[in-house]
Amino acid sequence: MTKNLAFFLAIAVLTANKCFSQDIPRVRFYLDTLCSPSMHGRGANFDGARTAANFIKTEFQKSGLKAIRENYFQNFQYDVNCFEGRISLQADKKKLVTGIDYIANCISRGGHGNVKALYLDTMVFYNDKVLNSFLSEKTKNRAVIYDVKFYNKLIEKSEILDKIHEGKCIIELHDKKLTASLSQTQFTNPFFQVAKNSFPDSVKKVKFQLDAILKKNYSSQNVIGFVEGTSKSDSVIIISAHYDHLGTMGKKVYFPGANDNASGVSMLLELVKYYSQKENTPKFTIVFMAFGAEEIGLIGSRFFTENPLFPLNKIKFMINLDLLGTGDDGMTVVNATLHPEEYNKLLEINETLKLLPAIKRRGPAANSDHFYFSEKGVPAFFFYTLGGISAYHDVMDRPETLPLTRFKEVFSLITNFVKKI
Repeated sequence: MTKNLAFFLAIAVLTANKCFSQDIPRVRFYLDTLCSPSMHGRGANFDGARTAANFIKTEFQKSGLKAIRENYFQNFQYDVNCFEGRISLQADKKKLVTGIDYIANCISRGGHGNVKALYLDTMVFYNDKVLNSFLSEKTKNRAVIYDVKFYNKLIEKSEILDKIHEGKCIIELHDKKLTASLSQTQFTNPFFQVAKNSFPDSVKKVKFQLDAILKKNYSSQNVIGFVEGTSKSDSVIIISAHYDHLGTMGKKVYFPGANDNASGVSMLLELVKYYSQKENTPKFTIVFMAFGAEEIGLIGSRFFTENPLFPLNKIKFMINLDLLGTGDDGMTVVNATLHPEEYNKLLEINETLKLLPAIKRRGPAANSDHFYFSEKGVPAFFFYTLGGISAYHDVMDRPETLPLTRFKEVFSLITNFVKKI
């Protein structure tokens, strides 16, 4: 063994040991706080996103991060459809449980009623007589019910879809898990996605209540702070994570968003703590960005790239963090095919330190906040972990079930990668 190789391996062992001294109880505190009822799912509902942003700002201040702007915030606005009032759904005499048995579709308008059920006969796709009979139905005072597995056929038959959307209420039955999302518009009447195994057979009447409000020009913010580099401070490495999630489904039910993306924010805050320590001050300036409005279309990160607070050409590399709470099966790197040299550095670090079971390669994708930076020519990776819990965009994505299987290892991978680049 050469002296150089022995030295490198010794440094690697020390780095790994430092990784495992990481403060996991503090990480759990971040997760529990970001996923608490007081954050209301970190959306526009009850201004939960602002509460989360203020928490992150406070943590930045505690760590001594400098602010590019006086209050760490870069403000922007967007429209969003919100459900923060009354919500209920009853099939005959069975009251369904919000968030478990059903959710409101993100494009839904508000409304209420107690109406007869009308099931879509699937023969409408094959028999003109049945089709014409359905199209002649008066659906405006009915709860129209159909199975989501026929949705692709409905798209091909726009006249059927239009008739469904006239319904007083729409019930879309799902075999698989209920996955929520956000919308910037209200498109149709009260529209519920319902777990098929929770919905009784041959329902006669549907009683429902839904309060929906389209918030116009909702004010949100990116939270941005930095650690100035020691020798190459005019070059920037960005470490980012989105802090927003899906908000609430009514007054009491909310989406905690533990893996998506309290885990990424917790990693961001741990890296803030690390790089804020004098002995870990980097050569390059590191800018930490907690983006808002990712879940509704990468709005916060897009706003930054269109209104940058420093020249984008100063960015040497961007590392975007999302879904970091597992890792049983390793990690995926989006944009790995665009930057093979940097990807190979990750593989070398991982092989030396034996951190993750696999680091998988993926090409470009518009699936998180790295995307608009990459489109502007900024070299960027998006890291997300694999395996473990399957909760995603539902009320089951809770901090107490998040295993943090490879959280320390990913932390070590990131800090060593920053040294390499």
